[in-house]
Amino acid sequence: MGKVAAIATRHWKSLFILNLLVLAATVGKLATSPKVWTATAQLILPQKNGNLDANLGTLGSLRNADTGFSSEVNPLKVQASILTSDALLERVLESDPQKSKFPRLANYKRLFKASPQEQSTIVSLAVTGSTPELARQRTNTLLQVYQHRLNELRQADSVSRKQFSQKELNQAKERLSQAQIALARFKQSTGLVNSEAQTQGIVTAINNLTTEQAQVLAQAQASQDRIRVLSTRLSLTPNQAIRSLGLGENQNYQFVRGKLAEVNAQLIKLRATFTDNHPAVQKLLSERDELQRKLQGYIAQSAAGTRVDTTVASGTDGRATLIQQLVLAESEATGQQRQAEILQEEITKLNVALKSLPASQAQLLELQRQVDVAEGVYKGLVAQVQQNNIDAFDTYPNVQVLDPAKVDSKPSGPKRSIIVLSGLMASIIGSIALVLFLESRNPLLSPKDLQSIKFPIVVRIPRLRHSGPSWQVGTETEVEFQRLASAISLQPLKDRRLLITSAITGEGKTTVTLGLARALADLGFRVLVVDGDFRKAELSRRLGYGRERESADAVRLANEVQQPISVEASLDLLPTLPKQGKIVELVRRGRFEQSLAVAESADNYDYVLVDSAPVSLTSETALMANVVPNVLFVVRPGTSYSNSVNESLDQLDQHRAQILGLVINGVEANSKPYPYRSNESLVNS
Repeated sequence: MGKVAAIATRHWKSLFILNLLVLAATVGKLATSPKVWTATAQLILPQKNGNLDANLGTLGSLRNADTGFSSEVNPLKVQASILTSDALLERVLESDPQKSKFPRLANYKRLFKASPQEQSTIVSLAVTGSTPELARQRTNTLLQVYQHRLNELRQADSVSRKQFSQKELNQAKERLSQAQIALARFKQSTGLVNSEAQTQGIVTAINNLTTEQAQVLAQAQASQDRIRVLSTRLSLTPNQAIRSLGLGENQNYQFVRGKLAEVNAQLIKLRATFTDNHPAVQKLLSERDELQRKLQGYIAQSAAGTRVDTTVASGTDGRATLIQQLVLAESEATGQQRQAEILQEEITKLNVALKSLPASQAQLLELQRQVDVAEGVYKGLVAQVQQNNIDAFDTYPNVQVLDPAKVDSKPSGPKRSIIVLSGLMASIIGSIALVLFLESRNPLLSPKDLQSIKFPIVVRIPRLRHSGPSWQVGTETEVEFQRLASAISLQPLKDRRLLITSAITGEGKTTVTLGLARALADLGFRVLVVDGDFRKAELSRRLGYGRERESADAVRLANEVQQPISVEASLDLLPTLPKQGKIVELVRRGRFEQSLAVAESADNYDYVLVDSAPVSLTSETALMANVVPNVLFVVRPGTSYSNSVNESLDQLDQHRAQILGLVINGVEANSKPYPYRSNESLVNS
């Protein structure tokens, strides 16, 4: 957030001018936009009410029921397009009192807006005018011209439909007449009488027999299914079931079987009392064996070599009933199958009879079909001719005015909120775009821009915590200046002159000069500070020189070689006054070097600190590097430009200046002072 504020602060002038222009444009738009009033009206479309129901013979019927509006072609949008069409608005413009203000129809067309309403048959109309009366007049004129235009379109549509339908009707009538003549001639030449009825009778008989055959086959299939189910339940084939049923109905077999049951019962009772050797038991055993032989004889006689069910008995026995049903189902299946075969023989005979009809009968049917089709087409076209007027009203309905034109007393425009919002958006977007554009041309200095450059001395100076005319600094800042002074004192410099400069104004080079001078003085060195900014003389003003010298001889003093002025113990100032003209000649011709030499001869100074003008804004600072080769370069985060710093360093390098150190001015102070590190590259704060 701080970086964004710093970027905005850098470009505040451009942003101020841009927003001032946007504000002026917004105010101008609000002041110059004329007031307009809007007249509103509503139109309603009736539903379709024309129904057509015509019998077309063999072709069926032609029905045009009331189905409402189409979902594919919205009649409301059609009417809205007619309301705002060029042909309609040209007529409205001809009678408009302000038609001279609209040389182009497109501009006049913007005053009219037709909006179909959702889920209804209503069209809303809005017309704009510079006065309420003009808006109402335009609306009424538009409605009148619109109704007249609908009548024109309706009549033109009806005429075109009639012309087309009449032509088609004549052609259909001619085709019907030709088909009827061809049919009559064919009947007369062949002598056929109602061949269609004959053929239809045979076809009907075949269809009936086929239906009856299908029913008989279905019944036979049902009987077969019943046989399979009963056979499965009895585990007997129909033949075995019949023989089993015959065995069950044999009276002798049933008598012997009952007698055998009685003997077995008596035998069980005697065995409970006597052994098998007892005469009574032996008698019963002999009688049982005889009865069993008789039963086997009856079974063998009834089975005839097949398996039979010996348990079947007549009467109410359930198994006998199932066997009877099985036998009955087999009989029914056999009869139904025979009936189906007889029906198939009859169908075959009828098909042969149908195929044996003369080929002329088929031609007769085709001719009759052609007559029916031609007659149906003719009837359909007759119905369409009667429907023409109804269709014309369906296409261009008789639109009714639901709400007449009315105008609100308050003007509908201009929309001040929209204009203000547009101005606000233009200000925001324009400001962002301008800042991005200016920043892309010369972005803020970042640590990455200086990481590739090696500086013998890198010192960070905290931001000053006070303001005022005094050039004294706080404790934290004073400590950093002392470290900077100590680092400089340790450098093996042949020339004790230091040029303190920066790329642009506002980076704090004058503050650094004063802070470093006092720190060197505190270390016991004799220091001379020189005001090398001949254009502004900021150092001289900061130390109070110049305010009391604004007299008539100021020009003369500015051109004379100045003498050092004592500021405090061990610290002197070589002042200057702001100059104009070709200042670069003062440096190039040696006057600046001469002034330094004279000042240095006045006292034995250990260090001479020259506060110069910014490198990128002047040309004399680079020339001073020939006189003062040791450069202390000052940058300020959030103020220094990347391009300006790089260009300034390149310019100093071209003049063979020795970059002694880098001072990063105005950084945020930490809880602990920044440690001094020499011969290290700049790192991120």
